[in-house]
Amino acid sequence: MKPWKRIFSCLLAGAMLLSLAACSGRDGAADGQSDSQNQEQTAAEPEADAAVPESAGVETTGGAEADAAPAGEGDAAEPGGVLVVYYSATGNTEAVAGYIVEATGADTFCITPSDPYTEADLNWRDESSRVVYEHDNPDAQTVALTATEVPNWEDYDTVFLGYPIWWGEAAWPVSTFVAANDFTGKTVIPFCTSSSSGLGSSGELLAELAGTGDWQEGRRFRSGADESDVADWVRGLGLSAQ
Repeated sequence: MKPWKRIFSCLLAGAMLLSLAACSGRDGAADGQSDSQNQEQTAAEPEADAAVPESAGVETTGGAEADAAPAGEGDAAEPGGVLVVYYSATGNTEAVAGYIVEATGADTFCITPSDPYTEADLNWRDESSRVVYEHDNPDAQTVALTATEVPNWEDYDTVFLGYPIWWGEAAWPVSTFVAANDFTGKTVIPFCTSSSSGLGSSGELLAELAGTGDWQEGRRFRSGADESDVADWVRGLGLSAQ
């Protein structure tokens, strides 16, 4: 090979190597950025179903308050109707409430604190958190709500009442709702969600607080309950949608 051709070949090979190295560097940087973004997004998401010891019984921490339209907005309920009332701290109770609605065709009413609980508020491991303070100070468990009056309340004969379990009891906002309403002539069916604790005496305590209504035994569902389990329970009550 002539000297000038050998020099040209070396220069061409060198250029190709530099080009490949540049492409590899760009790909590596992109992959690194993607991994970093994924890690940041994962860290920003709260735990969906953190284990909670029996001694505390607080539903999983983290998550936003559930949003739902009140029952009966714009339309009167049918006499003998079914209503699902619930408070959801992290979305688990909201999911079960939705399954009951699917199975029964019920209306819904979401219990919403005027001062919503934040992720930090719900951290039962933090002795200075709101939920721990309220647990230790029963006078603080009267939680103000954005609304306690259900439109067409008198038209509902059956009321499902859902809540997370906090220290073996219904979450405090539910007590505020129960105390503010007359359950005379209504069949009340409690349901709760919990990672570990059972329904306990939560339904009985609410029945005592209400002083009226025919309160049933109720049912506890695990966090992340299957829709089929909820539907089977509803069918057993004879309240499936027609």
